[in-house]
Amino acid sequence: MELTEEPLLSEAEVSDLLETLHTHFGYDFTSYTVSSVKRRLRRFMSTNRLGSVAELKSKMLSHQNLSAELIRDISVTVTEMFRDPSFYLYLRQVISRRLATYPLIKIWVAGCATGEEAYSLAILLKEEGLLDRCLLYATDINQHSIDAARNGIYPIASMKLYTSNYLASGGKVPFSQYYHAMYGSVLLDASLKERIVFSTHNLVSDSAFNEFQLISCRNVLIYFNPFLQNRVLSLFYESLCSFGFLCLGNKESLLFSDQKRFFEEQNRKERVFMKSENLH
Repeated sequence: MELTEEPLLSEAEVSDLLETLHTHFGYDFTSYTVSSVKRRLRRFMSTNRLGSVAELKSKMLSHQNLSAELIRDISVTVTEMFRDPSFYLYLRQVISRRLATYPLIKIWVAGCATGEEAYSLAILLKEEGLLDRCLLYATDINQHSIDAARNGIYPIASMKLYTSNYLASGGKVPFSQYYHAMYGSVLLDASLKERIVFSTHNLVSDSAFNEFQLISCRNVLIYFNPFLQNRVLSLFYESLCSFGFLCLGNKESLLFSDQKRFFEEQNRKERVFMKSENLH
């Protein structure tokens, strides 16, 4: 019998399932917001015709592919190239000028998902004459997403939106210059990958691994509870150089964070902050 409705889930069931994922597979989603996890679990169970959490746990522990799919579904974030074009326009017109003062520019795209944001930054930096002295580290907890990001292959149907975003962000050339169409997909130009290092990194448990002039973590913190948000923001503070920039998503804020005093607001609308040396 095909399920037509998404199953109801209690917080106790969700908590128990997340503990199982942590214990057996090493992925800690226990500090993700319950509403976000519930929504993704309901969709996953409905798609896979699973009527209860008990059934999901049983099949997850005996079928490696199913557990990998579940982990991927919980951790994947929605993304697109040049998402929120006004943010990229601000990077182009203001932040890139400050980055240009560094001999080597190190940027961390945290929670890069399938790589669209990392490639967007690479294009912007190339057009501003900075890419050759940049190193971009694009990380995500999800190995499947990292593999997709490293491939740089996206649906051709997305190019209309991405082109519109690119032009609105101040793009300087025809966007088609950056990809090659093939069989319903596009392959991004290989030159964009030369300055990007794609790697797995767990914001929940892993530590700082470099010092950066800019960290972009957009639309990731919204999936975390306040405790985890503070932990991640502390990690970003440790990872930024003096006067380095932190970029968040347009639904994210430092306003109610314990880390607020460590940053100075640069652009409220675009959620850009600078590491502060004058703590208050």
